[in-house]
Amino acid sequence: MPQRPPIPLATYIDHPRQLARMVDSLCREPLLAFDTESNSLHAYTERVCLIQISSRTTDYIVDPLALPDVTLLGDLLADPRIETVFHASEYDLMCLKRDYHFEVTSLFDTMVAARICGIRQIGLQNLVQSYLSIDLDKSHQRDNWGKRPLPAACLRYAQFDTHYLPDLRDLLLAELEARGHLEEARETFDDLSRLTLPHEGRRFDPDGYWRIGIPARLNQRQMAILRELYLTREKLAEYANLPPVNVAQNRTLVELAQRAPAHREALGGIYGLSPKGMRRWADDWLAAVQRGIGADLRTQPPPEIIPVDIADRYNALHAWRKKRAEGRGVDSDVIITKQTLWSLAHKAPSTLEDLDNIEGLGPWRTQQYGAEILEVLANQEHGVLPNG
Repeated sequence: MPQRPPIPLATYIDHPRQLARMVDSLCREPLLAFDTESNSLHAYTERVCLIQISSRTTDYIVDPLALPDVTLLGDLLADPRIETVFHASEYDLMCLKRDYHFEVTSLFDTMVAARICGIRQIGLQNLVQSYLSIDLDKSHQRDNWGKRPLPAACLRYAQFDTHYLPDLRDLLLAELEARGHLEEARETFDDLSRLTLPHEGRRFDPDGYWRIGIPARLNQRQMAILRELYLTREKLAEYANLPPVNVAQNRTLVELAQRAPAHREALGGIYGLSPKGMRRWADDWLAAVQRGIGADLRTQPPPEIIPVDIADRYNALHAWRKKRAEGRGVDSDVIITKQTLWSLAHKAPSTLEDLDNIEGLGPWRTQQYGAEILEVLANQEHGVLPNG
């Protein structure tokens, strides 16, 4: 087998003039692949630290930490004449919208395309190996992309996250066409490109400790302690500029709440409390425990009550979706997302026209599944059990 020629290093863009020249060159390309690297595993408030771009001939790595402004990249992403290829685009699109308010107009997502084709191993490494017979190194996934300078191995890893996407897109596009699923894929890509941010910046839920304590079956006093520990963890994480989970895992907070240690020696053996963490934060944890012991007991907030008729409609639709997905050999959410099922359950449409108002049901899905959805809802309304 002939040896592949070595792939040139990506061009590193860290000066405004370089960025302008790159954008001027790429604006005439019909297809560009994009990826981002963020520091979510290493910072309290994450941000985009690298933006990788590949044409069919050249790779670039843009350093937004070194550039005063990367607005020019938004012109490439928003240009309808340029198809923008991502792998697992949802997180990247959210990050780009959050940090730069970028919008994508003409999207192709290789992971989504693979899922629609019924492929189970959908990681980029798996797809590149399966379709292109190339082994990718994924050992740098957890690197701190906010560090500078970045080692050459990190930059090479980042380059290969986009280098092969144009070729992979071509092969998956052909497979979508051969299977008759291109229109379905285009509709899903369009839905992804319209994603909206659930919030601006990092949002902390002060009542999020209930979701930790209730599954652990903590009693009222333990829940009061957990609340203080949970709030303390957030303050420590913000001060240290670390993700909260890097300060203490949820399981650690639960054990602290259960044991309610009163002194440093009692902290020994608690899951996840490293010697370094003990030196930095032992007094903070002990103080939080004492505040919880002395706090007023809080009653559990009432769970969100879903009306029985809505729950029944959702369960019927969920069962239909599962059966439909099994028949196609794809994951259930390829058929319709869970969010769309809930929307259908709440709105209870009875005609095809009513389906026009359901987010996540575009023309293709309405044509393919609309009549079946209405039948499921009508049967549920009249108490008719599904076949099988």
